[in-house]
Amino acid sequence: MTVEYSGKGDPARSLALLWRTSERASRKGKPDLSVDRIVRAAIEVADAEGLQALSMRRVAERLGVGTMSLYTYVPGKPELLDVMLDTVYGETARPEEVPGGWRGRLEVIARENWQLYLRHPWLLQVAASRPVLGPNVTAKYDYELRAVDGIGLTDVEMDSVITLVAGFVHGTARGAVEAAQAESRTGLSDEQWWAAHAPFFSRIADIERFPTAARVGQATGEALGAAYSAEHAFEFGLQRVLDGIEALVSGRAGRPPHPTG
Repeated sequence: MTVEYSGKGDPARSLALLWRTSERASRKGKPDLSVDRIVRAAIEVADAEGLQALSMRRVAERLGVGTMSLYTYVPGKPELLDVMLDTVYGETARPEEVPGGWRGRLEVIARENWQLYLRHPWLLQVAASRPVLGPNVTAKYDYELRAVDGIGLTDVEMDSVITLVAGFVHGTARGAVEAAQAESRTGLSDEQWWAAHAPFFSRIADIERFPTAARVGQATGEALGAAYSAEHAFEFGLQRVLDGIEALVSGRAGRPPHPTG
């Protein structure tokens, strides 16, 4: 799988592009082009074909212009990728009134991030340990921190809680995307795959040797209708993550767990 890294571009150019401090094109620039239009086309390419297909030439083809005309607006692919990231991060809803206190707020954040990955699977191909310092990323981080502000955590713990939730969503979303892509890339649905393998597996699987695996595997398959369900993994895991955070918050306050604040 292709992996790209955020923050690879020239810092001055990337920040100018992200914050649109130098939007004006040169006289050679095409009047029907803009940074926003180029970025939207690039996102469409990545959504449809994956990050491995993204190039300045491919974006130009989608826009029906010459490749060199893009450089009037965007310095290069690294800077383009940073703006793509900042743009899609602006899609997450950020309601101010959420029932359920901090726990309800974190659940909304988790679900918004989950849906973001499903809409733009290429996000999972970007290593973003060096954050994109754009307006949408900054606003998203500020909103997520405010979900746990004033509930008794230190500033570092607040950041760690958001990192924990984001990491959980990232991992489960990867499983969901891989499961969704498996059918299109192998030509077999999960049901077809299991139907093809079950006769052979039943011959080699020793129930007496692996009784726990046999029992749990059967129960899971019957309950989920498959060996793995990304949706179940997300729903089950999210509640356990929130339970852990609730224990931390309650410990700070010296009170029994209760998701308010």
